[in-house]
Amino acid sequence: METLAVVLERPEQLVLSRVGLSPPGEKDIVVDVEWSGISAGTERLLWSGRMPHFPGMGYPLVPGYESVGRVVAAGEKTELDVGTSVFVPGASCFGEVRGLFGGAAARLVVPEERVVSVPGELHERATLLALAATAYHVTGGQPERQPDLIVGHGVLGRLLARLAVLQGHAGPTVWETNSARRPGATGYEVVDPAEDGCRDYRTIHDVSGDATILDSLIARLAPGGEVVLAGFYSDPLSFAFPPAFMREAAVRVAAQWRPSDLLAVRRLVETGALSLDGLITHRQQATAAPAAYRTAFDDPACLKMVLSWRNLGDS
Repeated sequence: METLAVVLERPEQLVLSRVGLSPPGEKDIVVDVEWSGISAGTERLLWSGRMPHFPGMGYPLVPGYESVGRVVAAGEKTELDVGTSVFVPGASCFGEVRGLFGGAAARLVVPEERVVSVPGELHERATLLALAATAYHVTGGQPERQPDLIVGHGVLGRLLARLAVLQGHAGPTVWETNSARRPGATGYEVVDPAEDGCRDYRTIHDVSGDATILDSLIARLAPGGEVVLAGFYSDPLSFAFPPAFMREAAVRVAAQWRPSDLLAVRRLVETGALSLDGLITHRQQATAAPAAYRTAFDDPACLKMVLSWRNLGDS
């Protein structure tokens, strides 16, 4: 089999190209992708060539870890029915073309255990489940670990804030330097950090990806407070020791979501407790992928770009 896929041939060289697909095994399913999201964080690093080394890193590669589609074929030792709508957090099925993360393609071959079924009525919003699971993983859904301050009002920051409100938090403060991104808050406040005089935050969650930000965040902590690094940082991080020492500050790194986090947010979305509305701002046909990626990376008004792969599964 072959499929159309987004291929990063080398840094700053992205094309839509035909690639071969690995034959499915008895525990694999074949998914025709309907929508895939573009990450303005990790995929920008892949595009620019600044992504730190990970297993599977190298070019050419197929990016993407936010794909939603329908099962069109299933191996003998699988349980999902053909026609089931599934979320796919990436795949590695392109032969010599690397899959990091391998979700931006019209058709995918993936082990059944990698996917999770989703309500069909979520449509393109189901691409946001990976970011929702990332936000959930930061606190594990524990009310006492919810943030007092969130740095960044992109999609991940908004999901962190929505989950905090859902867990009974009185409402975290969110910092956002871009005035165009401050609207859209419900149950919490978004402010310019220059106008925030608070210096006793108990827990600060940073999703900015800014490797130079630690000193300014530690200065805003209450004694014994914690900074959680929930973004992705391509450059080394450092901080001045005396202010951290005086506050007995803690710095924690939140890693990638786990399957249990994905199942937890799926339940929250299915019950209506967690809304994914208002987070997708831009949509493009997959055939316009090169332009769509530029918009996702360069347009400050773009919170989340989604590509439509509908009717391209057998192309």
